[in-house]
Amino acid sequence: MLDLSTLYQVSNARTRSISPENFTGEPGKGGMCPLEKGSAQRAARDLGTGWKVNPYIIIEPKSTFEIASIDGPGIINHIWLTPTKRWRNTIIRMYWDGQENPSVECPIGDFFCMGWNEYAQINSLPVCVNPGSAFNCYWEMPFHRSCRITLENLNTETIAIYYQIDYSLFDTPDDIVYFHAQFRRTNPLLYKQVYTILDGVKGQGHYVGTYMAWGVNNNIWWGEGEIKFYMDGDREFPTICGTGTEDYFCGSYNFEDPSTHKNYKAFSTPYSGLPQIITPDTLYHSQFRFGMYRFHITDPIYFQEELKVTIQALGWRDGGRYLPRQDDISSVAFWYQTLPTAAFPPLPDKDYLEVI
Repeated sequence: MLDLSTLYQVSNARTRSISPENFTGEPGKGGMCPLEKGSAQRAARDLGTGWKVNPYIIIEPKSTFEIASIDGPGIINHIWLTPTKRWRNTIIRMYWDGQENPSVECPIGDFFCMGWNEYAQINSLPVCVNPGSAFNCYWEMPFHRSCRITLENLNTETIAIYYQIDYSLFDTPDDIVYFHAQFRRTNPLLYKQVYTILDGVKGQGHYVGTYMAWGVNNNIWWGEGEIKFYMDGDREFPTICGTGTEDYFCGSYNFEDPSTHKNYKAFSTPYSGLPQIITPDTLYHSQFRFGMYRFHITDPIYFQEELKVTIQALGWRDGGRYLPRQDDISSVAFWYQTLPTAAFPPLPDKDYLEVI
């Protein structure tokens, strides 16, 4: 693994990259697509092979496309994607070392902290979203034997995807843990129930991040709820208990703009952010919607046997009392753990995933 302190050191790793211009990542095999087979054959018709003949893929409706199949050992360093259409309708899955169950299963937008199908700039360490629909992921994803990544198109139309997966081949340490990401949505959250971000995790590992797409269904402030981490035998009460939703996402006092005290204030930093604030208009957009992330890069939450993560949805009601809210809440949990990966809860169907 490289950082600023090790860039000057020599390495025996071999850099590879998979894209539509080199589906296998093999050395010396990039840009070889014959003109007649290219996705951009019309644009390249005067120039021929080697001139951006196949820069993107087309995924047919209701089908799955394998965008990477890599023999290890190695590590994924960076993923760049440009999804189109409704981002909730493209599902990314990742499988490590020949496992049947995916260790990552998530709508593509939510995986890159864009749950509302609307662009917002994100400037964090592991996830960057840049103008256009440039989704970038820098989570390091090691594997011993193999890595497989697929995209499923739930749309009724074809989708075009540009992508690049940058990785390194080298002898990974014996004690690696594997990258995981799991999506959930509840709409609406039932009265007096807590929202579950993650449960059913068995094994040793560490929790490294949370993304939440939070749509409010009541007036007044919505973020009094506490996040709770139950680990290694915790039952009724957790080991880690937060003090408020905005506190967990490294904000305070309702995310208010401190200069006006009238509006929410968006922010995006290396480890936490409220990059997305979607405000109601005077017609069809009737509710506030928020996108928030917190990445535990320097403060991972270690567990030895099991982990469960929940958050309350709390606001205010008459008499200065807490209101258990019934909001539209989606989340992605990010963590590393030993294999095997337990089966995830079934992903919601297309209609339930829909941003409405």
